[in-house]
Order: sequence, then structure tokens, then C-alpha cells
Amino acid sequence: MMNGDLAEDVRPRKLLFRGRICHSLGPQELEIIPDGLLGVRDGSIAFLYEATSIEALEDFLLAEDFADAERIELHQQQFLFPGMFDTHIHAPQYPNAGFGLDMPLLDWLERYTFPTESSMRDPELAKNVYDRVVRQTLRQGTTFACYYSSIHVAATEILAQTCLRYGQRAFVGKCNMDKLSPAHYRETCEDSLVATRECIDICHRLDPSRQLLEYCITPRFAPSCSSELMSSLGQLARELNLPVQTHISENKAELAMVKEMFPEHIDYTDVYEKHGLVGRRTILAHAIYLSDDELRRIQESDAAISHCPASNTGISSGEAPIREMLDRDMNVGLGTDVSGGYTASILDSAKLACLVSRHRAIHTGNNRLAIDVAEALYLATLGGARVCKAQDRLGNFVAGKDFDALLIDLSQQRNGRVDVFEGEEDLKIVEKWMWNGDDRNIARVYVRGQVVLES
Repeated sequence: MMNGDLAEDVRPRKLLFRGRICHSLGPQELEIIPDGLLGVRDGSIAFLYEATSIEALEDFLLAEDFADAERIELHQQQFLFPGMFDTHIHAPQYPNAGFGLDMPLLDWLERYTFPTESSMRDPELAKNVYDRVVRQTLRQGTTFACYYSSIHVAATEILAQTCLRYGQRAFVGKCNMDKLSPAHYRETCEDSLVATRECIDICHRLDPSRQLLEYCITPRFAPSCSSELMSSLGQLARELNLPVQTHISENKAELAMVKEMFPEHIDYTDVYEKHGLVGRRTILAHAIYLSDDELRRIQESDAAISHCPASNTGISSGEAPIREMLDRDMNVGLGTDVSGGYTASILDSAKLACLVSRHRAIHTGNNRLAIDVAEALYLATLGGARVCKAQDRLGNFVAGKDFDALLIDLSQQRNGRVDVFEGEEDLKIVEKWMWNGDDRNIARVYVRGQVVLES
């Protein structure tokens, strides 16, 4: 295995970790076990204990049938952290990440986004782009990504295959759009639905269990879809119990457009509701300007919000009301929204979520609007699992869940930005990592107990 490369498919039957373990049990419940003992059997978490609470360790391991497990001892500058969720990312836009953030949403789509996405009609280009984006997000610690593809069937199949090849969990959906796009990058309603069914069949054939890969119904946003297309997609999602992902209330000009295009609807959320696209498996990205009534209805439907602070700031869209959503116990996670977001790192998104919330506090004088490190790390992990309706099997290290994890290493040999000093408490170390850490500190990535990346 080459240093920094994606790992070969190696899945030991049993793993036993001992050392610092950090995970979220809730929005304000960041649990750090200084000397934890975590057992993994066939990809699932068998137990998690404080090691010092076990009097006769070897007898315990014998009783648990873990005496022969592969043992991984973490040193003082390492800890385990759950794999992170990117609940909103546009794979074909990855070549644009980091430039073009000089205009608002609708102009940005026309100038930069549609030309790049339409180029994915070339399968060789799609292979190159999708290989890079999956490898990059894994390097950044994303073990579950919600990908928008382009409108092309072949490119969407390539994206799905790439996720499976590298072991990353994913929702994958071809973008549906029969309006408000250039002639060279637009479908008819009929063609869009035929292509969607083909992509659904492809994804289900690639992973019949839907445990690693699942197709996601993906109407781009209401202005780019006819009523017929949205209604048909909503019906497909209900018939096949598929997740849905789309955009909502991202930009004030977009809101005005929706009001003009759909005058018979009371608000943006109502457009999706009336077309059958809002339900417990719906992921709504951005949600910056939703009314209290829209938030209430989304919460009651058990749908979810993907908070994208990098793109909301980068293309000057606005500041999402995350504190209010958390107060309502809504399903909220983080999205990078590449390439409106300049970074493919969910850890960067966690930093930015904190900073954007602090600006809201500054503007209003209400310090409660600021979210803290525990809440940001919750959004990156267990919150993301709730968004994807995977909290029963992913998101933290509760026994019985799949072992999707990051081995974080803050030692100086990693040449990272985090300096840990002797005697620092565990919470301080984790906070330093959130604010200053990056991919250099991710030594290993596990999905379902398999090492999918090692650096």
C-alpha cells in the first residue's frame, strides 16, 4: 500500500481499539472517553467501554470472544472519531471548487455551473472528475456523501461505480431539469423520467442491499422542473421508498422567481409538498429564508435540512437559522455544496457553521444563536446520519452500529496545524482539532470495519 493512497480491501473479522474515543450522543452531548475500549466484529461495533472500568481485561476479552482480535493501541495524540456526512455535494462541479465565487446564485449557475456539468456527457472526463472527487472527500473524512450527478445516465453510473470501488457510502442521483437551463443542458420531462428509472435500476443492480449505495431522486430545484416532472419524481420516490434531495430557499432572487413561477402556492415549501417531494427521506439544502410555518411543516414531515455555510457565504446567499432548527430538534446536517462551497471538507464546514452562527449573534445581539464545537461536530456526524435516516446504524459508536470511523492523529510527524501540549485535557485537544485540523490529521478511514484509506 502506497503512503497516502486508498487502501486495499482489507476487512479483519475483529478489531480492538484502545485509547481516546470521541463521538456525539446528541447536539450538546459530545462524549470523550480518555481510555476507551471499542470492539468491532465483522464491521459492526460490538462494545464500547471505559477500559479502566474492566477489572480483568483479558478475562473480559475471552468472554466476549475478542482475545484473538487485532489490537490497535492509540497513542496520546490520536483518537477515534465517527466518519463524517456530506449531505449536499455536486460531484460534476468539483473542477470548479475554489473559483468563480464572484456572483450570486442564478448568474453563477449560468456562467460556471451549467457548462461544467454539461461536459460530463464525456464519459472519460466524468471518470476523471468523479475519481478525484470521491478520493478527495474520503481524504477529508467523508464516509457518507449525498451526491448530485449531472443529467447524464452514463456519468451517473460512473459516479455510483466509483463510490462503490473506493468504499464510500453514497446517495447518488442524476439531476432532473426540464426548464430554466441552457438548451445544450436540458431534458424533456419524458426523457428525464426514463433516464431516472434507468439510473435507479443501475444503482440497485450495483448494490441490491442499498447499504453502501442508494439512488436518490434529485430534482435540481423547483424553477428548473415542470410540475409534471416534480409530481412524477415524487411518485417514484414514494413507490420505491427512495430518498429525495433538492434545494430550497437559498437566495432572495430565487425566492422571487419561485413566487412568480408558482403563484398558486403559499410558499416555496408548499411547491414541493404539493408535488409529493417532502417526506421523511427528503433532504432540503440551504433553507436560509424559510418562514416559521415552513420550518414547522418540514419538522412535522420528518424531512431534513442540509446546512451549507461555505456556499451560503461564498456566493453571498445568506445565513441559515441553524439555532432555531436545533431548538426544534429538526434533522440538520452539514453539506459542502461543492462548488458553491469552495472546500470538499466537512470539517471545514463545521468550522464555518460556528463562524456563520457567530455573525448571526453579532448582527442580532442574541448570543444564543451561536453554535459551539459540540453542536458543530454533531452536525458533521450524528446530525448527518439523521438527515440520511441512517442514525440507527451510523453516526456514532453506539454498540450495534456499523463501524465507520476516522483515526485522527495530531502528532507533529503529520506536519499538520495542530500542536498538542503535555497535560492538555481531552476536550481542548478535540476543539483544537476541529478549528485547526485538516486532512493531514486523518491517518485512516474505516467504512463498515474496512480500511478504505490510509495515509
